[in-house]
Amino acid sequence: MKIFQHLLVAPAALGLVAPMAVSAAELNLDGINQYASKDQVTSISQFSDVNPSDWAYQALSNLIERYGCVAGYPNGTYKGGQAMTRYEAAALLNACLDRITEVTDELKRLMKEFEKELAVLRGRVDGLEAKVGELEATQFSTTTKLQGDVVFVLGAPSFGGSQDAPSLASGASSSNRNKYAATNRENWGATTFNYDVRLNLNTSFTGKDLLYTRLRAGNFANSAFNGNPYNLMALDRAYSTNGQNEVIGIDRLYYRFPIGSSFTALIGPRARNTEFLAIRPWFYDSGILDVFTLHGAPATYNKATGATAGLMWKQNVKKGKPYFAASTSYVAPNGDNSNPNEGGLFNDASRASFTTQLGLAGRQWALAAAWRYGQCGDNMTRRGTQFARQALDCAYDFSGSAYSNNFAVTAAWQPVSSGWIPSISLGWGISTINQADFDVPQAYGSRTNITETQSWSVGLQWSDVLIKGNSLGMAVGQPTFVTALDNNDGFDAPNDGNYAWEWWYRFQVTDNISITPALFYLSRPNGQYTANGETNSVFGGLVQTQFKF
Repeated sequence: MKIFQHLLVAPAALGLVAPMAVSAAELNLDGINQYASKDQVTSISQFSDVNPSDWAYQALSNLIERYGCVAGYPNGTYKGGQAMTRYEAAALLNACLDRITEVTDELKRLMKEFEKELAVLRGRVDGLEAKVGELEATQFSTTTKLQGDVVFVLGAPSFGGSQDAPSLASGASSSNRNKYAATNRENWGATTFNYDVRLNLNTSFTGKDLLYTRLRAGNFANSAFNGNPYNLMALDRAYSTNGQNEVIGIDRLYYRFPIGSSFTALIGPRARNTEFLAIRPWFYDSGILDVFTLHGAPATYNKATGATAGLMWKQNVKKGKPYFAASTSYVAPNGDNSNPNEGGLFNDASRASFTTQLGLAGRQWALAAAWRYGQCGDNMTRRGTQFARQALDCAYDFSGSAYSNNFAVTAAWQPVSSGWIPSISLGWGISTINQADFDVPQAYGSRTNITETQSWSVGLQWSDVLIKGNSLGMAVGQPTFVTALDNNDGFDAPNDGNYAWEWWYRFQVTDNISITPALFYLSRPNGQYTANGETNSVFGGLVQTQFKF
């Protein structure tokens, strides 16, 4: 029997690609690939629905055994009553061509008859093979995925009042601890164009663990948006490597892995306490001012970064049901320094943070309470007034005796669907400080110990504003400010209050590109150190463009 006849009596073989319609655009490549499956039948006896009494039994046997063409489903069925299309016939012919050594006139006519269909079929398969080959050639690891995140920031600040900003001489010696160097605000008013680049390497060895490596570079060292001259002007995405521009650094490096079904552990030489929380108690997500990324409690959620170890527990519940969770972590920013007077782990010079969070969360809401014990100099550089920073950063007391207990309460809620009602995020923080050797500058009193600070924030965010995918947001609050003193010299009560606002609208241009124009306003960013009669404010505007890949 000729090969064309074999094809005609084997319509069920072509049923492998039965999901294909007559249109070439709807070819099912998954079905075609089954022809090459090692699990395909190699003998007619393997067909469970073909009997020797069937009229096409012998023709089908010859097709399989003589030509080696696949003529059935991998599950061992034949389905001889199934009709075929021209594309299905071409698919079977294409599978047989590689196995036939004799080019007969009948075969030539078949190839001519199905020329168009074979070209489409082979083009699709060849294209798929080319893409697979290209992917394999460019894949640098079977365990690692690369993610990129690039941010451009174009903007400028404008200053109100006439008072310059005092600089914070962190770690000043006793001989000059009362001296300040004023920073001229006019040196920071130009329009700038900056960038922040993150390259994330996500490596998994078991499918449940994560070795996280982040490379980062930026050029914000000399930008007002890096907290110059007032630290509250700092953006969330404003990076430079140790105060240097255009230098690539390792920004994160840690290993995260499960322990049983409910616990997760983390360990690494460079991780952050806010990235290992059991619950993220904040739905507001502007990515603009850094102070509004810290859940209304910058002294508790202080972004301490360094050598880290942590443990997290989450209650096992059905998906979508409320759950309890808890986490705790230890972070030592000076954990890489072997000098016990300057660093190390679990000593006075570690600058360590112990952060513990308890929370309850559901689909639309989250509640959390957190406590952080902070040693002297524990990364409070960009989230409060000058007065509050001196206490929490121990600017004038590096004896190692200073510490703080910081507490936070947060609540967040979001609607089921977009509309006029925004998500609401609320946060409040309070800190008690023990710093017996702290002296403020003589100009403000000879000896006054700061004993308490507070902070709060409210964030509102609307989704799908004007266009689906776009969002609008506004936040207001008081960054960390001093609220209580232990006076030894009759120093007046603190007048450290200040306010911060931001407004923004995010255009989601594509799934990977967004453009966010934003405005912000800071009143009295100098807090207690604002001179009498001065308004001392900052108004800023910027456009932030983000690319994700």
